[in-house]
Amino acid sequence: MVTTGMEESLLSDYQQRLRDRLLAAPVLAPPPPWQPALDRSTPIGGLLGIGFAAHPENGRDLVMVVSQGGHGLFDAVTGEKIARNRDPDPDTSTPDASTDLTCPGLGPITGTRVHIAGLFGGGLHHTTSDGWALDIVTPEWPNDRVLLSAGGDLYKDPHGEGWWHIFHSNYSTFRSAGFSPTGLTLAVATSSDLTLWTRPTVPHQ
Repeated sequence: MVTTGMEESLLSDYQQRLRDRLLAAPVLAPPPPWQPALDRSTPIGGLLGIGFAAHPENGRDLVMVVSQGGHGLFDAVTGEKIARNRDPDPDTSTPDASTDLTCPGLGPITGTRVHIAGLFGGGLHHTTSDGWALDIVTPEWPNDRVLLSAGGDLYKDPHGEGWWHIFHSNYSTFRSAGFSPTGLTLAVATSSDLTLWTRPTVPHQ
């Protein structure tokens, strides 16, 4: 949902009410069981995209970051940077060099390729097996907002009861947001930082 000032008058009454509803929703922390991996976002200047991988030894979620300054690999549970390559091969340093938008892994995932979502395209999971979902909306272009829901209806339910506005990209360009394949990590990336939330388990359905 994208609108500009010129287009606002072209919205239907329903669309205008929905736009006003989204604009009025303040940023809230994701509800339990989601917890931040760090107390704050991790600054990463020139961030281009992110992707998920699994640690080959313990299966923990890892987040690979591709930026203008090289490649980085983070433990999604702690937010700790566990590998860094400041000078990747220029032929494979960005995902647009590959038809499947991948980059070569580093550190413990060296020898694998990671799908990267961000500036050059691609995407992350927007749902989990136990019912969490993400929506990216832009009621006031160009500032994207990330909405998290858990069986709620953002068109009807009160904000904070079934859906939460968890991130407002009003200071940097939005790159990507999504869940890890395991459903244990939620990541939001902008052109200047990475924000991670994690949870310990996914309930069996």
